Amino acid sequence: MTPVTQSQQQGIQLSETARRHVQLLRDKQGKDLCLRVGVRQGGCSGMSYMMDFEDPSKIGEKDDVFDYDGFKIVCDRKSLLYLYGLMLDYSDAMIGGGFQFTNPNASQTCGCGKSFGV
Repeated sequence: MTPVTQSQQQGIQLSETARRHVQLLRDKQGKDLCLRVGVRQGGCSGMSYMMDFEDPSKIGEKDDVFDYDGFKIVCDRKSLLYLYGLMLDYSDAMIGGGFQFTNPNASQTCGCGKSFGV
């Protein structure tokens, strides 16, 4: 796992590798977007992770914002109950590569790593 860009105080951790990759994807969009991370019902283990770019104007009062050197991660407070302490990492390995979620709140995780149970 790669080092975290900010202090361990952040509710959602972001590795340096993941930060660089997310910023590269954001730059391709041609807009100043933030990354929204959350959970939804579904997936093999009961809940699945979701993440997508979003316009900063859509950040609401029920959202928590985590800043990583000017890049913002947004998470609604309900999702944060399940994600607090999450480490978001990225691997460019040919097999098993992509974004990886390490969630200290998960009691079980799906083999694909994209869903979990609490």
